[in-house]
Amino acid sequence: MGELTAGLLVLGGGPGGYSAAARAGELGIDTVLVEQGSLGGTCLNVGCIPSKALIHVAAEFSRAAGQVQASPFGLRAGAPSLDFAQAVAWKDGIVGRLNAGVATLLKQGRVRTVQGRGTMLDGKTCRVETDTGPQTIRARHVLLATGSAPMPLPALPFGGRVISSTEALSLPRVPERLAVVGAGYIGLELGMAFARLGAVVTVVEAADRILPGWDADLTRPVLRGMQRLGIELLTATEARGLAANGKALRVAAADGAEHTIPAEAVLVAVGRRPCTTGFGLEALDLAMDGPFIRIDARCATSMRDVWAVGDVAGGPMLAHRAMAQGRMVAELVAGRRRRFEPMAVPAICFTSPEVVSVGLSPAEARQAAQEIRVGQYPFSANGRALTEAAEEGFVRVVARAETHLVLGIQAVGAGVAELAAGFSLALEMGARLEDIAGTIHAHPTRGEALHAAALRAMGQAQHTV
Repeated sequence: MGELTAGLLVLGGGPGGYSAAARAGELGIDTVLVEQGSLGGTCLNVGCIPSKALIHVAAEFSRAAGQVQASPFGLRAGAPSLDFAQAVAWKDGIVGRLNAGVATLLKQGRVRTVQGRGTMLDGKTCRVETDTGPQTIRARHVLLATGSAPMPLPALPFGGRVISSTEALSLPRVPERLAVVGAGYIGLELGMAFARLGAVVTVVEAADRILPGWDADLTRPVLRGMQRLGIELLTATEARGLAANGKALRVAAADGAEHTIPAEAVLVAVGRRPCTTGFGLEALDLAMDGPFIRIDARCATSMRDVWAVGDVAGGPMLAHRAMAQGRMVAELVAGRRRRFEPMAVPAICFTSPEVVSVGLSPAEARQAAQEIRVGQYPFSANGRALTEAAEEGFVRVVARAETHLVLGIQAVGAGVAELAAGFSLALEMGARLEDIAGTIHAHPTRGEALHAAALRAMGQAQHTV
């Protein structure tokens, strides 16, 4: 049995884990990272990156198909065809390149990577089952970054026709009929992508609306996008399992009436669960918040020198949040004083159209007993959106009425995901409406809609075309 010692042991090589390890190495901390799968975790290998690659393929295919009919630009093209196997290979190539990039980042920080499943024996010791035998690692500090996994339904366990988002990203071909259980961001992103690739898609949601947690003004354009794609949406509907022949999904409406939906594949996308079992964490004296590891504002757990970041520690399950937490923990281990107190963590839904939200919505701001100002500006008056023939949606700014302090910014429309960084920066820097209005925004760009929304919130005239 081999034995290693380290200043920091990182269990999990996803965004939170590898970011922490790389930063710790950069700061001169002797660091060991343990990962049982591929570096990059869910996000890089079976989540964020491959799903966006598939969404891009779907968008390009849909755009090409649209040119067969009359296009607003006068373009004409023949009916497109899709080599789905080549698209999947292209997606896998991107993942491979990014895997290599993470490995290089860790190597530059002199981080030692141990491949295998790690099991914590106590708050300082981890046993790793590697291809060459067991390895014991002892460290002064331990960072738990074990991530999350798709959550099945009791009536629809994964296997066969019932797939998670992981299997959906590696299908051998586009299914003729796809049933999606869950109208959250994962279900809608993948459901809309497959619809654009030619699948007949039905979305089943137990709640009475799509994208719970996002307000109706933001989700209404997404509903219209689903309708344009011919997606059937069944809200207030329960998924009860596969039909006896295994070729259809049984569902029940709110009144109990049951019927079936033909489906070559059933994608269950009802959420994700933290990976807290199978790593020996139950042997540690960790305080829990339900299924999550309880942490404080420094990502410290209830055990001294044991930290936790990312999906396993609760909060929004977002890669960029985990990365920020991981880097912070590395700096804390290095002796720096840090706290994780972001003003806003951006949330993005890569549907068609895209949705972005940072900070408080108008309803959330009013619930906080604040008098507010709201400025909303449509892309139908934005020159860049008009030139792209993609004018659906808007940018909205929420600010405190008395001080004009910006409390939240939201947007829905084509390409608005790229505006998220500017939205977050405004909140992090404590911007007021006057700061946004006084910033010169390049013309013609979609970003001008933020400027116009701020002017509108202050009651001033605005014009971007």
